[in-house]
Amino acid sequence: MTANTPGLDPRLLTGVFPIAPTPFTDTGDLDLDGMRRVLDCMIAQQVDGICILANYSEQFLLSDAERDTLLKLSLEHVKGRVPVIVTTSHFSTRLAMERAKAAAAAGAAMLMMMPPYHGASLKAGETGMIEHFQRIAEAARLPIMVQDAPLSGVTLSVPFLVRLAKAVPLVTHFKIEVPGTADKLRALIEAGGAAIQGPFDGEESITLMADLEAGARGTMPSALLPELIKPVVTHYLAGRKKEAAAAYARILPLINFENRQCGLRATKTVMQAGGVIKSDAVRHPLEPLHPATRAGLLQLARETDVLALKWEK
Repeated sequence: MTANTPGLDPRLLTGVFPIAPTPFTDTGDLDLDGMRRVLDCMIAQQVDGICILANYSEQFLLSDAERDTLLKLSLEHVKGRVPVIVTTSHFSTRLAMERAKAAAAAGAAMLMMMPPYHGASLKAGETGMIEHFQRIAEAARLPIMVQDAPLSGVTLSVPFLVRLAKAVPLVTHFKIEVPGTADKLRALIEAGGAAIQGPFDGEESITLMADLEAGARGTMPSALLPELIKPVVTHYLAGRKKEAAAAYARILPLINFENRQCGLRATKTVMQAGGVIKSDAVRHPLEPLHPATRAGLLQLARETDVLALKWEK
């Protein structure tokens, strides 16, 4: 979905923008044909857009050359069928700028970035973070989604996020996935007003109903079941709250199992079982799912009737 409300940036993105997994072979190499099939499956899931090279894409286990390969392949294969958000986070402003320019040149619709951090204690101050985002915005000239997640260890207060949005007008979207996401979204929207054009949640959409109540206009889950999450968002934004709640209640057990038991491995396991990809391998030191957890996930996926299990059948 895109914006049609007067006063909003026409590049505003709303709806369901899942993160594409990065498929590997059993020996840990990139599965490029599998990547194309992942993207086609996601488009068949009727997603509003796709995010690539994110943490759930195992971006922290990819070389720079592999990132470049996946960026080029993904944008060329999607061919504008849906908008593509490219994650370009890096502690180095210079390297983040280079990633951002490459994403813009490839045809990205938006960038997603975490605040600059390295390890548990090496972080930029607020002035440095604003300069970081400003330079990247100037380099790429694309809207930016700020990812506010515990993984960075950086506290992004509501006053700072509002200050950032007003100082860097291309910072338009905010993916909030922290404890108390709904409260933070509500406070951010209230304090930031028109500067907060795209409030999103994440974390597999595990708090989606509360976050929609707080004003979220989109969600960034995994690619496990976006076709079943989309009706929740569509119903809610159209004012059909009861229908949204009913649709969400049906899929919540699977979302909960994914979030609490599986993490980024869930989508790959289901896509392998459905024939989308050949292997559900993750790169070491990540480990595969325990067989019992895998069985539980697939049972819930079958009961929920997810498209990824039958897309190729």
